[in-house]
Amino acid sequence: MKFKESVEYIGNEIKRILASIDEELVNKAIELFFEAKNIFVYGAGRSGLVAKAFAIRLVHLGFPAFVIGETITIPVKKNDLVVLISGSGETIPVAMTAEIARRLGAKIISITANPDSHIARFADLPIILKVGKKRADLAPLGTLFEASAWIFLDGMIAELMERKGEDEESMRKRHATLQ
Repeated sequence: MKFKESVEYIGNEIKRILASIDEELVNKAIELFFEAKNIFVYGAGRSGLVAKAFAIRLVHLGFPAFVIGETITIPVKKNDLVVLISGSGETIPVAMTAEIARRLGAKIISITANPDSHIARFADLPIILKVGKKRADLAPLGTLFEASAWIFLDGMIAELMERKGEDEESMRKRHATLQ
């Protein structure tokens, strides 16, 4: 059955991709989160959904987090942190956001599969998810990147929880009560 083959393939590839991430990059990223006054996330399409999910968890941890492009998002300023997510690293709105954030003096973490991309070049800390050659019949379009980015960022949340001394109970107090 194609379903079972796809799930097994995606799971194995995500493990491979995430195992290749240098832990020192994670430590540097964590430092940037704690140094930032405000944290902004952005991605387009499915990467944008990953960014929004990450922003929600940052809020649950008590970080001042915003999604770029939302009507209630405050302005990005110097020494804020901008986290950009794009598999290609060349998606026009995300690439433009990298340029603007740099000009404003924000720190930038880019999460991309393309080490030579626009957002990787503008980043203070590029995090490359090494997707490599994929089987489009089992993981079409950006599936491997997006799923890996989601799990990578959830792993970052676990590390931030640990370093902030937070647990699920303290996070639940910041969870939305009206949904």
